[in-house]
Amino acid sequence: MALTLAGTGVASAKNGTPPAPSSAVDELPEGQSVSDTVIELAGWVVASKDSQGYPFAIMDKAAAQILVFGGDGKLRGAAPALFGSAKGDHIAPGVAGLALREIPGRDRTTPAGRFIGGFGPSIDAGRVLWVDYESAVSIHPMPKGTSKEKRAERLASATPDDNRVTHGCINVSPVFYDEVVKSTFEKGGVFYVLPDKASIAETFPEFAQSRESVAQNGEGERHAGAK
Repeated sequence: MALTLAGTGVASAKNGTPPAPSSAVDELPEGQSVSDTVIELAGWVVASKDSQGYPFAIMDKAAAQILVFGGDGKLRGAAPALFGSAKGDHIAPGVAGLALREIPGRDRTTPAGRFIGGFGPSIDAGRVLWVDYESAVSIHPMPKGTSKEKRAERLASATPDDNRVTHGCINVSPVFYDEVVKSTFEKGGVFYVLPDKASIAETFPEFAQSRESVAQNGEGERHAGAK
């Protein structure tokens, strides 16, 4: 498998050892782990060529994390992120056409799934990185003028429990956006958003089938070795 997480800060965050020097930007809080599902999904994307050579990002809403990979499958950065304040995996009909203040609290979700996105124009924010244009969900640096929502404090906290605050878009630090996100996705990419409530099998069926097949093969090998 072409993907290697060791020495990037991701594997180190998972096992608690100090990260080795790397060109990858690591903004994750010290000691915060990356889930096995995220690591396995990243490996599957590279091995199956699911992103077709384009850069990709994996966003874990439960852990409030974003991991960005280049088209070569190498990690370019990992950071905390802010997500929609409402838990859910789908966008309510008509929400994309509403002004932010008009979106009901229950509908401020970040949709889960696989999306092909890229930079494009917006009505009120200039050129933005669309994750899903149809749902009006984008990745952008934490906006100014959000002091009442304490977005900066939420992004800087060590816990993911307070990172659900946006209207559905994904917010990252301005530094991470400028140094990692903006340059990596200049020509577009693929975005994988893990679900809040739906299963992995519902959200990423091909990945789930591959993971199940690997697990079954491993179980068969153990049984054969025990005979």
